[in-house]
Amino acid sequence: MSDDAPDSLIPYDQIVQEALRAVVGSVLGEIEAGGGTLPGNHHFYITFKTGVPGVEIPDHLRERFPDEMTIVLQNKFWDLNVTETGFSVGLSFNQRSSHLVVPFSAITAFVDPAVDFGLQFQATEVEDYPTPTDAAGNDGSDDAERDPREAVTNNEDGSNVVTVDFGRKK
Repeated sequence: MSDDAPDSLIPYDQIVQEALRAVVGSVLGEIEAGGGTLPGNHHFYITFKTGVPGVEIPDHLRERFPDEMTIVLQNKFWDLNVTETGFSVGLSFNQRSSHLVVPFSAITAFVDPAVDFGLQFQATEVEDYPTPTDAAGNDGSDDAERDPREAVTNNEDGSNVVTVDFGRKK
């Protein structure tokens, strides 16, 4: 008997990834519908690949984050607009206002540290291991110095964290 799993003709991993990214869209849509104000202590770390088609960020941010970037939605964000394929938002970086457009397909992590909830996604680009990035750089949070993946990867009991990584053939 072989330990190798048979190849599936159904792309389960892609279907699950899309469904979990839809959770991010739902959460952001609720915030948009509520007037753009986060309830209670909720705040979000959203990590995304900057090179994915459809990502629109200012050149000074693309230079600083050529591969991956983490933003914080907490106190200082505006013009949140959620669509079926992604979201756009205004944020401040080093006192400079910026408008970002992020397709859901570019997101690699979504964390709400207020309730120890996190989702991690496989990168849409062909990479086995994402390159570490600087901590979140926008002016929206005092927690920006924290590594946003810490809430996902260092959660001791693993509760409220969903990591989807179906075995990929090497």
